[in-house]
Amino acid sequence: MPGVGVKIYSVFFKLLLRHKLQSLAAAAAAAAGGESGGGDAAAFGVSCRADEATAPSNPAFSAADGVASKDLHIDPNSSLSVRIFLPTPPPPQSHHAHGLSLRPRRASEPPPVTGGGVGGGAPYRGYLPHAVVSSSPRAAAASARRRLPIVVQFHGGGFVSGSSSSAANDAFCRRVAKLCDAIVVAVGYRLAPESRYPAAFDDGVRVLRWIAKQANLAMMSKVGGGVDTFGASTVEPWIAAHGDPARCVLLGVSCGANIANFVTRKAVEDGKLFDPIKVVAQVLMYPFFIGSVPTHSEIRLANSYFYDKATCILAWRLFLSEKEFSLDHPAANPLAPDRGGPPLKCMPPTLTVIAEHDWMRDRAIAYSEELRKVNVDAPVLDYKDTVHEFATLDVFLKTPQAQACAEDIAIWMKKYISLRGHEFSY
Repeated sequence: MPGVGVKIYSVFFKLLLRHKLQSLAAAAAAAAGGESGGGDAAAFGVSCRADEATAPSNPAFSAADGVASKDLHIDPNSSLSVRIFLPTPPPPQSHHAHGLSLRPRRASEPPPVTGGGVGGGAPYRGYLPHAVVSSSPRAAAASARRRLPIVVQFHGGGFVSGSSSSAANDAFCRRVAKLCDAIVVAVGYRLAPESRYPAAFDDGVRVLRWIAKQANLAMMSKVGGGVDTFGASTVEPWIAAHGDPARCVLLGVSCGANIANFVTRKAVEDGKLFDPIKVVAQVLMYPFFIGSVPTHSEIRLANSYFYDKATCILAWRLFLSEKEFSLDHPAANPLAPDRGGPPLKCMPPTLTVIAEHDWMRDRAIAYSEELRKVNVDAPVLDYKDTVHEFATLDVFLKTPQAQACAEDIAIWMKKYISLRGHEFSY
């Protein structure tokens, strides 16, 4: 069982969360009752709350974890934004270990960046895969291997809170980027009730298409044509220079898992719209699934720690409009009869993370079981003495369970993002 401190903190957390949701509901009702020309502002939406702690981006390789980050606002018509996390390149010795030769450094060039530096980290200096001599096909292939997989991450918060730049989400994404040696794109989707369904889901699809656009622009620029000056200026260098669109993983936390699963289905269903993106796997961390027929865990743990069922239903009422509110809505129940989309057998490998004291666990297990029935690799990691968001909530980030969970996710993920093919996996 969780300790006394966790239990006490959970009580206050639930009180504050319920008060916050009730305040948002009242504000939404007032806005709906007196709306007069505020449609543009509602369409633009918000992607973070002013009362939530955020971590500043730092486009330098941090001395603590060797990960740089920066924020981008990628849609002028809404508040949609992303925070990109880029891990530091390996030291030059690792290339020699693999039998690769590096371009000799000229006397006028600064020494290579290998990690920490003055002021909390070394600045980003644009390390490129073509730093490896590409005069032979073998060297060119080695250059391509330096490209990093892309992990698209969706934060939690019941669709109404949280952000890509929150302190907890920033720390979690840095951990994932470091452990997986991958670029992490944390999505700052629009929040409810300002932007109800399907705004957050549409934002997830829009970000994946934006990443595909960066890869296409980089490819066109590489062959020496098709990109004018304006097009070249819109290329995001961290993704264009270092990202491998053929190794993309979607990772969702709580309600973010619902978004990740939706975006994955869209990528499977309309693959050509996302070329050259290939979603090779997805990770669903304690997904925010629910349904009209209660499961055993929903009855037994209805008043569980931090996120009880009644409060979560209130969050769903803020996300779904009154007209379409249903606990069997396709956004809420992935096994609903009218969910639509591609058949489950077409879904990519799916890792599901669940907590022992989470009332949503049975629904996540059931979805994973349905995937396994159609021969999709869909393991479940069940962590003892844990609660919903045990690996991503700020108060739990430094616990052994949170660290172990991130490491376990990295181990499984490398089975599908590795180019060497000999990592251990579950």
